[in-house]
Amino acid sequence: MDLQLTGRRALITGSTSGLGEATARLLAREGAAVVVHGRSAERAQAVADSIAADGGKASIAVGDLATDAGADATAEDALAGGDVDILVNNAGAYEHLNWADATADIWQDTYDVNVVSGVRMIQRLVPAMRERDYGRVVTIGGGLSTQPFNSHPHYNASLAARHNLAVSLARDLAGTRVTSNVVAPGAILVPAVRDFLVKLAPGRGWGETWEEIEYNSVREIVPNDRVRYGRPEEIAGAVAYLCGPYAEYISGATIRVDGGTVRGAF
Repeated sequence: MDLQLTGRRALITGSTSGLGEATARLLAREGAAVVVHGRSAERAQAVADSIAADGGKASIAVGDLATDAGADATAEDALAGGDVDILVNNAGAYEHLNWADATADIWQDTYDVNVVSGVRMIQRLVPAMRERDYGRVVTIGGGLSTQPFNSHPHYNASLAARHNLAVSLARDLAGTRVTSNVVAPGAILVPAVRDFLVKLAPGRGWGETWEEIEYNSVREIVPNDRVRYGRPEEIAGAVAYLCGPYAEYISGATIRVDGGTVRGAF
C-alpha cells in the first residue's frame, strides 16, 4: 500500500535507536525525506547513512530537547533542508524506579525530558504547518498513561501528560489540515527490554529459551491477546498511517498498538 508520503519531510525526534529509528526507516521507505534526530551527531549520521544506503532520503538534526538551545538547534537543522510536514515526538527516557526512589527532582527532570521537549518542538514547527494548512503531529505515548504500573510513577505520569497535550493540540488546530494524534505502544521488544527480561527470568521461573521467557513473562507482566511483545516496526506502521492522507479524518485520537493489553503490574 502506498501511503503517499513522497515529497513530505519528517522529523522524528529520538530516532537514533528503538521506536524512533524504526519509524524513520519506514517513513523513508514510504517516500518521505526523514530527519534523524539525536543528541549524538555520530549516531544520527550512522542511521541517516544506513537509510540512504537503502535508497531513502535522510539528513540529521542534533540537539538536547530538554533545553531551549537544543530545541532551537534541532529545529534549525531540520528546517535547513526545507519545510517540515511531519513531526513525530518520540524522544523520551525513563528510569525504572519505585515510589521511594523517584524523588521530586527526578519527577521534574522526567517531565522536562518527556513532556516539555515535545512542547518545544511543537512550538517551533507547528505554526508553519498551520500557515501552510498542512501537517501531521504524532506523539508516541503508551498504555501506562491510563494503566500505570506501581513502579516508575514519574514515567507513567509523563506519558499521561503526552497524551493530554496531543489532544489539546488537536483542539487548537480545529479547522485546519494539521492533525495531532497519539500512538500508544504496549510492551515493545527493544534490546534493553529483552536484556531486562532475560535477567529476570531465572528468578521468576520463566524458562531458559527466549520463546519460553517471552511467553511466560508476557502472561505475568503484560497479559495481552497476542501473548507476545510488540516489535518496533509495528509501532512505526501505525505512525506511518497517521502521517498520510488516508488519516486526514483522524485527529485527537489515540491508536493503541498493544496486542490488546488490558492490565499489568510488576
